[in-house]
Amino acid sequence: MQEKVVEVDPAVLAGLDNYKNLPAVQQPAWPDQAALEAVHRELSVLPPLVFAGEVDILRSRLAQAASGKAFLLQGGDCAETFADATADRIRNRVKTILQMALVLTYGASMPIIKMGRMAGQFAKPRSSDTETRDGVTLPAYRGDIINGYDFTEESRKPDPRRVLQAYHTSASTLNLIRAFTQGGFADLRSVHEWNKGFADNPANKRYLELAGEIDRAIAFMSACGADFEQLRTTEFYTSHEGLLFDYERPMTRIDSRTGTPYITSGHFIWIGERTRQLDHAHVDYLSRVRNPIGVKLGPTTQVADVIELIEKLDPNREPGRLTFITRMGASKIREELPKLVEAVRDSDANPLWITDPMHGNGMTTKNGYKSRRFDDVMDEVRGFFEVHRAAGTFPGGIHIELTGDDVAECLGGSEMIDEASLEERYESLCDPRLNHMQSLELAFLVAESLANARR
Repeated sequence: MQEKVVEVDPAVLAGLDNYKNLPAVQQPAWPDQAALEAVHRELSVLPPLVFAGEVDILRSRLAQAASGKAFLLQGGDCAETFADATADRIRNRVKTILQMALVLTYGASMPIIKMGRMAGQFAKPRSSDTETRDGVTLPAYRGDIINGYDFTEESRKPDPRRVLQAYHTSASTLNLIRAFTQGGFADLRSVHEWNKGFADNPANKRYLELAGEIDRAIAFMSACGADFEQLRTTEFYTSHEGLLFDYERPMTRIDSRTGTPYITSGHFIWIGERTRQLDHAHVDYLSRVRNPIGVKLGPTTQVADVIELIEKLDPNREPGRLTFITRMGASKIREELPKLVEAVRDSDANPLWITDPMHGNGMTTKNGYKSRRFDDVMDEVRGFFEVHRAAGTFPGGIHIELTGDDVAECLGGSEMIDEASLEERYESLCDPRLNHMQSLELAFLVAESLANARR
């Protein structure tokens, strides 16, 4: 039976392009408009990276989390780079998220939605359009999708061809993610294998003890005749900040089943703290697509901002549609978050609340490295759970910048990473990330907090 194809409403297409009439911040100054338009044309006919049906399933999963029946684990690089899109590094990121999810699933006894900041997180907002070194001023590095990190005039010039390279790099990353999560790599009967290649440390020892418990549980169920086919694969979704219109607009497609637009560059798209102005282009554009949408909320967010964002992005109060990602900072979360959570609780909306304990805790070390203290990250997570417990609402997820590699970028943790360690093992081109061990440590804390939240 042939699938019915719905005609595209011209008003839908016109609405998508309304963003062009509005202020759009954090966009590059492309020097070659003809090359940019050629990239738009090519990108608009390339295959989608994700499909409408997958996006719909994710929306239903996020609706479960918003109602307290699941938990979202979202993690990955601060900014992906083309050079780091190797099989080993992608596998290690996926493996770290799978391990964290296993800890959370077992510790809290609830479904964990696994989502990577992967296969599209190539653009970064910047506080300034330019960077000056030794008296030389050049355009700021805005992520590999726009320009290069090397501090040269040629590298820093925005190049539209990078947008196509971001698409193809995302496609190959997604291919590997799907192979890992659907081809047996994610089989729960192989939880010990996920730890191979990681250094011995207290967090890994605790993980191996948990893996042993899972092995015994599986052996018991197998003896009882249980069917473990569902343990072989896992759902894994991709996400990134919807920052660059020259990528997101050509990757927006109209679903033939419903005639509605989906951004097909990723399953979940979020709006950053710097681009969530209600009368600007990013909020308007993302209000018109069917993807589940996230919004970052910093410590200056007012109750009126949150209520107006709900009206704009989720006017129909659709379960799973809207996620608020709070990034307050450890010193401010207990003071600033309650008023927002309580106001939404007392309204007719039910967004998913998750915490980003990374971005509000930045600092610069004495030896000049951008870093975060692991204790501050942990404290913000605790504060997030405390606020929701006091309000009677559900703390539905966590948003982490992490890597599966053995880097030293965030201070502290059981490895006792200090400033000298940063000089030896710092790799990030943008913000500091938790390494594998710190990610596991955090997962155990969240599992305990989540188990307490459900009591």
